[in-house]
Amino acid sequence: MIFLNSELTEGERGTDARFQIVPMPLEKTVSYGSGTAQGPAALIEASDQLERLWRGIEPCAQGIFTTPPIDCTQPLEEALAALAARTEAIARAGHIPVTLGGEHSLTWAAALGVKRALGRPMGIVQIDAHADLRRAYQGFRHSHASVMQVLVEEEGLALAQYGVRALSTEEAECRARNKVVFIDAEELVSGNIHDITLPEDFPQDVYVSFDVDGLDAAIMPATGTPVPGGLGYYQALSLVRSSLRGRRCVGLDVVELAPIAGWDVWNFTAAQLTYALMGIVVQNEG
Repeated sequence: MIFLNSELTEGERGTDARFQIVPMPLEKTVSYGSGTAQGPAALIEASDQLERLWRGIEPCAQGIFTTPPIDCTQPLEEALAALAARTEAIARAGHIPVTLGGEHSLTWAAALGVKRALGRPMGIVQIDAHADLRRAYQGFRHSHASVMQVLVEEEGLALAQYGVRALSTEEAECRARNKVVFIDAEELVSGNIHDITLPEDFPQDVYVSFDVDGLDAAIMPATGTPVPGGLGYYQALSLVRSSLRGRRCVGLDVVELAPIAGWDVWNFTAAQLTYALMGIVVQNEG
């Protein structure tokens, strides 16, 4: 399957495309609801119904190439290594990897590959209901619940989190210890905050990780742990847009879609979100 297949011209779907889709149907450490293995295929299938025009521009005009899915039947460590190699190659070629998940543990590999290609400081902007800063979870070091802890404490990446509303004491301590930038969901939603500014010392190269459970459960119930009190669709996009102001997006992922049979609307929402993030990247560079 090809992302936005019905809308792309032959020249827009080649290997020299600016945006390179990497399907990663990973489901190995989920701890509540299941179904993330079906997420990438459902999202790509739904993307066929999207319009190429978004906010007056056509992000796909810069090209969207869909790479083969990462083999997630192999052991977790090998699947993550394959993803890191894929995103590193894409970034080295000057393209932007767009990884579609799959559970959130994949972000460690996707972001690490981009960091290796850049060879310079990189920060992560995370939209999520959860902080994902546990040391490990249910015996998994590379768990969806510990992915950001690994990136911050082992890989030295800067981190800014928006929309969190489920947090452990361990994670709050990790935030403080590593000077994580954050505005949690209650403050964002209650204050109707749509615009944020990253600290001046935050890296210029930014990787965006968007967990669909960052959206309110009424908008996105098709995820493993839908938490009430989340972000609105336009609010979440505005937060990403403003976070990139004056900076450069070097990669992104959309994770944790767990399709619900018979309810394609949520798959379409995730597909539209993915295309909108590409649009934000294009607008930011304009």
